[in-house]
Amino acid sequence: MMENKELLSVYVRNIEDYLQACFTEELPQKALYESMRYSLLAGGKRLRPVLTQAFCALCGGAPETALPLGAAVEMIHTYSLIHDDLPCMDDDDFRRGKPTNHKVFGEALAVLAGDGLLTHAFARITMAKLPAEGVVAAVRTLADCAGEDGMVGGQVLDMAAEERQCTEEEVRAIQSRKTGALIRAACLMGVIAAGGDEAQMTAAGTYADCLGLAFQIRDDILDVVGDAALLGKATGTDAHKNTFVRLYGIERCKEMVAEQTRSAIEALAPYGASADFLISLAQSLVDREM
Repeated sequence: MMENKELLSVYVRNIEDYLQACFTEELPQKALYESMRYSLLAGGKRLRPVLTQAFCALCGGAPETALPLGAAVEMIHTYSLIHDDLPCMDDDDFRRGKPTNHKVFGEALAVLAGDGLLTHAFARITMAKLPAEGVVAAVRTLADCAGEDGMVGGQVLDMAAEERQCTEEEVRAIQSRKTGALIRAACLMGVIAAGGDEAQMTAAGTYADCLGLAFQIRDDILDVVGDAALLGKATGTDAHKNTFVRLYGIERCKEMVAEQTRSAIEALAPYGASADFLISLAQSLVDREM
């Protein structure tokens, strides 16, 4: 049996190889593909497609079956970063240690690259070797989590709240959509790829919600105390935003990360040793520096 670190490397390599094969066409709109690939292949943790593969494996499926679904959620995530970095949004110059997409390709092409990744994500799901009902379920799950009731809605709430102090309930409402929703989509689509049952979907959803909250709180901490060189982007950019650190301070936020991580792990208790990788992954994110 593979060690968890080795399995993580396999999952990351699987998705990197899969993404490398996307958008290679030599067409008149070549510049669009270059812009899309620039951000899609810029690295990162690949947390979401790793989760998709891992939950597929946990539920008895072959991880490679989940690759089109994992790629789809990574494309949605990447498009959101391209748009989030634009001058009309957060106006960032660097992402993952490289100039942001609009700094390289211009604002118009950056917008269109995001649009292209968003649209292609759903086409990519249809390439999965799944029963028709599985494809439909995956499309619906990703649309729900990425759209107006999920990530996009969270971004709107985040912008609307910049001029006032929010309650914890309001901050949770923002972050469960803006960050947590795509993590939830990744986990649920892994279960779908394996043809999993309702109990597995419930466990995956609970794990994802707790992990997503822990991940966001850790992000808030790193924006204050993190190393910009490790993060690959500027720190201190969220000082004007409603974050958990702004509500509770660093030390309480560290406790909250640990609490939410424990809850995520508890959701997988029925799966025993089969869930070791997902448990280890959650634990590894508690003290991450990037």
